[in-house]
Amino acid sequence: MKIEKGTNYNIEEIESLYNDLNDYLDAHINYPGWKKGIYPVKETAINGIQEGNLYVIRDSNRIVGTVILRHEQELGYSKANWKINLDDEDILVIYTFAVHPKYLKKGIGKRLMDFIIQYSEEMNIKAIRLDVYEKNKPAIKLYRKYGFEYIDTIDLGYSEYGLDKFELYQKLL
Repeated sequence: MKIEKGTNYNIEEIESLYNDLNDYLDAHINYPGWKKGIYPVKETAINGIQEGNLYVIRDSNRIVGTVILRHEQELGYSKANWKINLDDEDILVIYTFAVHPKYLKKGIGKRLMDFIIQYSEEMNIKAIRLDVYEKNKPAIKLYRKYGFEYIDTIDLGYSEYGLDKFELYQKLL
C-alpha cells in the first residue's frame, strides 16, 4: 500500500469514497456522525488538495483511505488546556480521517496513523491534535492505542447536526 499526496486527478475518487462511507454509516452505526451531502463532501477534498495537505492511501490503484493534516486548529481548541503552549507550525491537526467501508477492519486506519506519526516526526512536529465526536468509540480506541491523551470535551458548534460534544486528544512527540 502506498500513501501519497492527493491530486486534482483524485477528487472524483475521493468524493466517491466519502459518499460510499456516508452511505455505509447511514445504514450502520454512524460513529462519527457524518452526513452525506454535509460532511465530508467533494469540497472537503478540493480544499485539502488545494492546501496541499490531503493524503490518500492506495491498495493497488484504488484509494481506500484519506486524511487531511493541517497546522490550523479549530477555533474551539482554544477553550482547552493543552498542557503545553505551541505555535501552529509545531502542531499537526488530523481532519477527515476516512477509510472506505470495504476496507474497514483491514489495517488501513493503522497504516494511516503510522504515516501521520512518521510524517510528523520527519517535520519536527511537537504535537499531533485532533477532535473526535464523543460517541465515535472505534476512532477513540485507535487514537488511545497510539498514545493520544484525552485533553477535554468541548462543543465545536455542530449541534444543528446532532453533534454536541467532541473529545480533544493530543500526542506529544
